[in-house]
Amino acid sequence: MLTTSIELVDFAPEHLEGAMLLSRQAGWPHRRDDWAMVLALSAGIVALEGDRVVGTTLVTRYGREVATINMVIVDAAMRGHGIGRRLMDCALQASEGRDCRLTATQDGLPLYEKLGFRSSGEILQHQGTLRQAAVAPADVDWATVEDIAAIAKLDQAAIGADRGALIALLSEHGRLAVLQHQGRPSGFAAVRAFGRGEVVGPVVAATADEARILISFLFAARSGAFLRLDTPYASGLAPWLAAQGLAHVGGGIAMRRDGHRPAQAAGVQTFALASQALG
Repeated sequence: MLTTSIELVDFAPEHLEGAMLLSRQAGWPHRRDDWAMVLALSAGIVALEGDRVVGTTLVTRYGREVATINMVIVDAAMRGHGIGRRLMDCALQASEGRDCRLTATQDGLPLYEKLGFRSSGEILQHQGTLRQAAVAPADVDWATVEDIAAIAKLDQAAIGADRGALIALLSEHGRLAVLQHQGRPSGFAAVRAFGRGEVVGPVVAATADEARILISFLFAARSGAFLRLDTPYASGLAPWLAAQGLAHVGGGIAMRRDGHRPAQAAGVQTFALASQALG
């Protein structure tokens, strides 16, 4: 096969079915709705052989500071022919000098390192069926419309970039919970449908104890539910998540490429990702 027979075109809604087939082939749990949500926030490229989708990549830009490169998949039968490199070249061009971030699989690691990405930590994927309902903490409640702006500011402080569009989409497709301190939101957590069940994230808080409080609130009404949560190794949440029934089942390598490095404010940090794709 010649790579010149592969056409790269803009990722459009009509490519979602083909993209979902690729993610199934890769063993990923993404539904069509999960792909559509990421696409709604992103620009992307698909590789086509005729009218068949054989490769994908998406770039999610957060303001002028940060871009995540995600959903990078090449059909197993088409690997080794440079398609992944062509898709990544397009993604880097679309990132326009932003601080580029991604979560790498072991298969993708060599290519990303060749392109200048370096490891910035490990992401642990935890999932499973909750063993028992947690007790809902009294100082956490479901967010209201009036809380959304404060939640977006907390997220920006943790990430170093404006993800207001993501927060708005999470409030539309899922639910947000807020931890209150002196009458103001001091941390938040989100939950939404994803894959086989639901995914918890992002979770932004000042301390691991506060992160556990927020997650416990979401767990309280979900005894017996299948949940997923992606957490940085450095968060220290892994043993506690395993005790709740969410086993460590894999993960990836968080990577960054030199670019504009946004400043992250002191006070809060990310304890769970929105997803490995979205950061």
